[in-house]
Amino acid sequence: MTSATLPTETDVLVVGAGPAGSAAAAWCARAGLDVVLADAATYPRDKTCGDGLTPRAVHELSRLGLEDWLRAHTVNQGLRAHGFGQTLHLPWPGGTLPAWGSAVARTELDDHLRTTALKSGAIGVEDARAVDVRWDGARVAAVVFERRGARRDGGRAVERFEIACRRLVVADGVRSPLGKVLGREWHRDTVYGVAGRSYVTSSMTDDPWISSHLELRDEKGAVLSGYGWIFPLGTGEVNLGVGTLATAKRPADIAIKPLMQFYADQRREEFGLSGDLRMPTSALLPMGGAVTHVAGANWALIGDAAGCVNPLNGEGIDYGLETGRMVADLLVELGPDAIGLSTAWPSLLREHYGEAFSIARRLAGLVTVPWVLPRFGPTGMRSELLMTLALRWMGNLVTDEDRDRAARVWRWAGRRSLALDARPPFG
Repeated sequence: MTSATLPTETDVLVVGAGPAGSAAAAWCARAGLDVVLADAATYPRDKTCGDGLTPRAVHELSRLGLEDWLRAHTVNQGLRAHGFGQTLHLPWPGGTLPAWGSAVARTELDDHLRTTALKSGAIGVEDARAVDVRWDGARVAAVVFERRGARRDGGRAVERFEIACRRLVVADGVRSPLGKVLGREWHRDTVYGVAGRSYVTSSMTDDPWISSHLELRDEKGAVLSGYGWIFPLGTGEVNLGVGTLATAKRPADIAIKPLMQFYADQRREEFGLSGDLRMPTSALLPMGGAVTHVAGANWALIGDAAGCVNPLNGEGIDYGLETGRMVADLLVELGPDAIGLSTAWPSLLREHYGEAFSIARRLAGLVTVPWVLPRFGPTGMRSELLMTLALRWMGNLVTDEDRDRAARVWRWAGRRSLALDARPPFG
């Protein structure tokens, strides 16, 4: 799209075309709103991620009409958990959610989701980095973008342009540069993640189980507060990565990429790994709604930008898809002036995720205490019943419709945890 054909105004402007932004754009467009979906990258583009799609994510993709597309990729039936001398096969619990998961490289998944949004009626703008906003009182009147283009002398020229909007959805990822402009703050005293990801050829690329090694050790043999994963992609490769938990009080003093290589070397024979690790990347992850100022008079943060990442497993795709749908529904409900958005959106996030995020980040914070995992990990891994419950709770595979005992216990624990929070999720 040339500068002459760039849209200059829209009803809803979505910044960031990952799962959250593309879902928001698709649902807004399907509701009849004029939507522009802008991103700093040119698609397809890569994203640091484990690429795993839990039943919760599968459910949201199915709502978008993508189940058949997803089933054409790899389908997995649950988690193979390794650790402390045990290996357990834990099927996805099902219930009100699908009983299957998948894994699709983000290069392909995000491109397909963006295409889905464009087919739904959104207008796409690529290679446009949001750098500032123009205010109209307390409201965002327009977003200022920069685009770099080639000059005749071989240098790079910077083109600045604006897109005016009545409503703004910010989905620009974990660092959320536009969110910072709007006042978003990430609180690192709450548990956060440090993760690395790579791709490697494997003879188990069609394995129907995703694998997690809950006993992650460094080269000195110390147990770390995290896990390693190997997620089959059905393409001849697996996504291999490691992640650890940290807080400002107990930061993660590790080098992620060397740890990932060490983990891969340990698993080469078992998983038929061959060749070098490809495309290794790493990232920091705000988790459990550990951000404040997630909405204003006519703007809202969603997905990773709002800290919607599960503190117990690092999953964020499902929450991105969910928050994209939720914010679209709310914008339609509130009308073109979005009256009440500044309070309605944080309240809606707390209603949907407050209890689960509160108890999850409290438990994740305990795992950062050095002696906790070595002491309690072996006991947990000896109980398949306990680990089955842990899989459901850690994956937040509990919906509002679930009425079984495990769901009731999880919600009860969440309510008690939330009552103890000095700063609740999104608060």
